[in-house]
Amino acid sequence: MVVDPFQGHTDCVWSVSFSQDGKRVVSGSADKTIRIWDAETGAVVSGPFLGHDDWVKSVSFSQDGKRVVSGSDDKTVRVWDVETAQVVSGPFLGHDDCVNSVSFSRDGKRVVSGSFDKTILIWDAETGTVVSGPFQGHDGGVASVSFSQDGKRIVSGSGDKMIQIWDTETGKVISGPFQGHDDWVRSVSFSQDGKRVVSGSNDKTVRIWDAETGEVGFGAFRGHNDRLTSVSFSPDGKRIVSGSDDKTIRIWDTEIGGMVSGPFLGHDDPVNSVSFSQDGKRVVSGSNKTICIWDAETGDVVSCPFQGHDGWVASVSLSQDGKRVVSGSDDGTIWIWDADTGEVVSGPFRGHNDCVDSVSFSLDGKRVVSAYDDMLCIWDVETGEMVSGPFPGYGSYSTSVAFSPDGKRVVSGSGKMIRIWDAETGEMVIDPFLGHVDTVNSVSFSQDGKCVVSGSKDKTIRIWDVETGDVVSGPFQGHNDCVMSVSFSQNGKHVVSGSSDKTIRVWDVETKDVVSGPFHDNSTMQDGWILGSNSELLFWIPPIHRTTLWRPSNVCVMGPNPTKLDLGRFVHGTSWQRCRT
Repeated sequence: MVVDPFQGHTDCVWSVSFSQDGKRVVSGSADKTIRIWDAETGAVVSGPFLGHDDWVKSVSFSQDGKRVVSGSDDKTVRVWDVETAQVVSGPFLGHDDCVNSVSFSRDGKRVVSGSFDKTILIWDAETGTVVSGPFQGHDGGVASVSFSQDGKRIVSGSGDKMIQIWDTETGKVISGPFQGHDDWVRSVSFSQDGKRVVSGSNDKTVRIWDAETGEVGFGAFRGHNDRLTSVSFSPDGKRIVSGSDDKTIRIWDTEIGGMVSGPFLGHDDPVNSVSFSQDGKRVVSGSNKTICIWDAETGDVVSCPFQGHDGWVASVSLSQDGKRVVSGSDDGTIWIWDADTGEVVSGPFRGHNDCVDSVSFSLDGKRVVSAYDDMLCIWDVETGEMVSGPFPGYGSYSTSVAFSPDGKRVVSGSGKMIRIWDAETGEMVIDPFLGHVDTVNSVSFSQDGKCVVSGSKDKTIRIWDVETGDVVSGPFQGHNDCVMSVSFSQNGKHVVSGSSDKTIRVWDVETKDVVSGPFHDNSTMQDGWILGSNSELLFWIPPIHRTTLWRPSNVCVMGPNPTKLDLGRFVHGTSWQRCRT
């Protein structure tokens, strides 16, 4: 997991889909809401969209990414503005039962919907009027519908075990019914060229059909141990992704007919929806309250959350033994998590009335200090009770907090000042430390508890004497942007800093000199190739090793399959024929 969690939905996620540019994900949930997420960070960028009176069963972006269409168990279809989260068209009324599936035409002018009432309708996306339909022919509820890329055809899958292809203008069946599945057809989709259809069924199989003849290629793809809920082609048509009630995701090759990646394990509940990104490199999946993004080649989770917070997570910290994680959130709560399993072991701790901006464990792991607004609190990790505080922050937001090694004191960064507090009484034990000319973003004690290091938005680092408040070293200057994080080495001789200038630096505490860094990784990887300074191809890295490849500036890489290359005998140039194995 490399990004912040996807937090927000309070019930089962029924449908997920990427925007065309792959930068956003839309989700629809049984909590009756729709949310738009940043695909890289997992942050909610728009929503929740409120309006449906029942489960939101299906959501999809328009081609330009400006609109989202939704279908709900409240029997309606709605079109939303992505930026404002407001309904711009609808509710569309016409179905007599739950709307299970909706999709835009490529030009964004029409919407198709399929319902448990056994019908399909095509709507004008602006006015909400029915422009074609109802298409009638299925003997069971319509579970899935989708436009072809040219907008001239619609494919549908139904509870009658059949798949049919319809002419969008006349509403007539032009191909099908395709017969072969032994149970509900839960999901159908066209390939980009419109020549094939993929289907997933409650019979646990995936099938590929010729859109003209209805013939099945390769027979049934088998591997899932429970009902298929969602299937989709990759943009190039070479891969299919499938999600199942067996809680797994699998990738299938359409040319050889076999599984090429998976099963992807990570969801604890049935997978309700899956979809490829437009570049085919990632897959998004939706399950019970969770949304995950996966690397389509390796099956590694690119983004998947610890679940619990109802707001964005502002701060996290590991206990000294590495077994626990504490998190503070915009929802005003604090949670303690098992670092290995992601399960909640304590919490939520309630008492804050605003965003918890910073959290940190005591050295023994028994207490947590938290900062919010202009107040500090100390909590018992096991009971979740506030054991000290709240300490007043004197009018400035506390952006960073940390315990001293003996647990008797707390340091806080607030505005341009640094304060030291008695952890038991909440009393300030010395006047504020003054020197920074902009917000203090990070503070930390040395291991002996005698000094504090601070990093600031003023681009500098300072080291302070805890007893006197005097600057004993600094300001350290060298970063070109805000210093976001600072920490002492165990022996107290060095300080490491991270900055918004995208560099990490290690400093000598006595001399203030940069003894290592700035760390810039000048190597470039493109499509697995390591490129030289003139963008020449040097060597290729297999997909499984790319994420955890040691770069020249790395001293440690944590994760599955860490790969460190020995370049001691590496030769590169035009005289490649002189190389010997």
